[in-house]
Amino acid sequence: MSRATDRDLRLLREAVELSRSCPPSRTAFSVGALVVAADGTVLADGYSRRDDPHDHAEEAALRALAADDPRLATATLYSSLEPCSTRASRPRSCTALILGTPIPRVVFAWREPDLFVDCEGAELLRAAGREVVEVPGLAPLVREVNAHLLGPR
Repeated sequence: MSRATDRDLRLLREAVELSRSCPPSRTAFSVGALVVAADGTVLADGYSRRDDPHDHAEEAALRALAADDPRLATATLYSSLEPCSTRASRPRSCTALILGTPIPRVVFAWREPDLFVDCEGAELLRAAGREVVEVPGLAPLVREVNAHLLGPR
């Protein structure tokens, strides 16, 4: 299993901070995402519901990039939440959108709980040969951002 680097932790924290910009929703998670080039340059960012009430963070970030952008072949996608594998509001899941690019590596903090759907994003990405790094140590920050969906503890 791949381990997170110090740079991964810093950029994943940035994605979590970006999730705090999400318009509130009682029916969707607040998520932040970054697409980062191999040299550390942030190529695009996104957060849930940024441009449209149905936007997911990864979707918003990927929309800003051409699918044939050569930098994607060595890029990493950082998402505060595991990329979704099922969508009710759009035809393609975030996992499918990622698999439609050459992005070889995905780093996320929190596995999507089965609150809305049963998510298999990490497994599908790995099965397709993508490197997936889970950083559960940062999951409490993502749960904090989404506390309104989780109810009393």
